[in-house]
Amino acid sequence: MRTLKEVKTGETVKVVRLHGEGAVRRRIMDMGVTKGTEIYVRKVAPLGDPLELTVRGYELSIRKFDAEKIEVE
Repeated sequence: MRTLKEVKTGETVKVVRLHGEGAVRRRIMDMGVTKGTEIYVRKVAPLGDPLELTVRGYELSIRKFDAEKIEVE
């Protein structure tokens, strides 16, 4: 299992599954991150948190804590 947290800058991946429950899962889905969505990792902050992504044509910053709940391929 590979998570979004492990993806390198410049890679494009596809969401396979969302882990987590309740409010955390709902918040991730509300940001447009759902099964089958393509995510491009634009950059990672110097200390590794947050990740800057392009999702569905808009820019999104996400914490590592949330990124590790997103399984990708």
